[in-house]
Amino acid sequence: MTNKYSKMGKARANSLSGSQRSEIARNAARERWDSTIPLAMNEGEIKLGNLSLSCVVLPDETRVISQAAFLGAIGRGRSLRGGTGISHTTGEIPTFLQIEAFKPYLTEIESMPAKPIIFRTKSGNRAIGYNALLLPKVAELYLKLRDDMIKNRGSIPKRYEPYITASDILIRGLADIGIIALVDEATGYQSERAKDALSKILEKFIAKELRPWVKTFPDDFYENMYRLRGLDFIKDYHKHPQYFGTITNDIVYERLAPSVLNELKKITPKDNKGRLKYQLHRRLTEDVGHPKLREHLASVITLMKISGDYDGFHSLLNSVHPKYNDNLELPLGDKIKNIQ
Repeated sequence: MTNKYSKMGKARANSLSGSQRSEIARNAARERWDSTIPLAMNEGEIKLGNLSLSCVVLPDETRVISQAAFLGAIGRGRSLRGGTGISHTTGEIPTFLQIEAFKPYLTEIESMPAKPIIFRTKSGNRAIGYNALLLPKVAELYLKLRDDMIKNRGSIPKRYEPYITASDILIRGLADIGIIALVDEATGYQSERAKDALSKILEKFIAKELRPWVKTFPDDFYENMYRLRGLDFIKDYHKHPQYFGTITNDIVYERLAPSVLNELKKITPKDNKGRLKYQLHRRLTEDVGHPKLREHLASVITLMKISGDYDGFHSLLNSVHPKYNDNLELPLGDKIKNIQ
């Protein structure tokens, strides 16, 4: 059976023309090559005045401006001489930076990712672009070239005027707006980035296993809490007022890191009365969560000690350790007074 199909394959190959065999070989090579080229995760358009810059975010989170958009933004033709530019710009420095006038300034972008980036669009087409961080740097180079030419020569050669004018417009448009934020907004990546960042934070803070109980909240914490709430403190008496749990969530867990309190509550089982079966700090990680908690508690206790009443302490706390994702000051003090 094998010999039969082998002979059929050879016969088919022999029936093909030289150009057909070359095309098949090129397609096979292209498929192998394409598999190594990153596929864009997100795509979009940056609207900046009259400019429209197509951009993508790659799997390694590199933000890329397409070659055509990049060149158009600095006043050059939307493709490099010699065709698409893909085979002509694969060196470390793109062609548009390899001009004599730029040589004195190239050291300023040595640390920048200037090498052209080949990627695949979501539709599978190959494309070329440049790291988005390079765009404002190139525009700044043109403006520096302008300033030095005016200072040293009194005028700017006409061949540079379109690039300098475009760079000036671009820099003004980018004022107060980060290029990374623009790419993320245009591609819709900012929401994915936020989710990914949050999951990484929770992974660092929340332990997969329940940790053994160790004394974590020092007596100083409760002694000052009682004082600020106008209550008598009895050392070694561990049955604190129930509402102290609400206060602790507010002044400690909600200020450790985004969504940590919600996640701790979610993974902590409750008894038949709806109370948590074990302390929240027992699910904090040994290397990040627990050290951060101890550090926060030390700061909280210091603020307690220099405060004369709970409202004063809470105001200081909001200034030093504001809650994550909470811009409004909650009137916890008044609510808790009504519970006593």
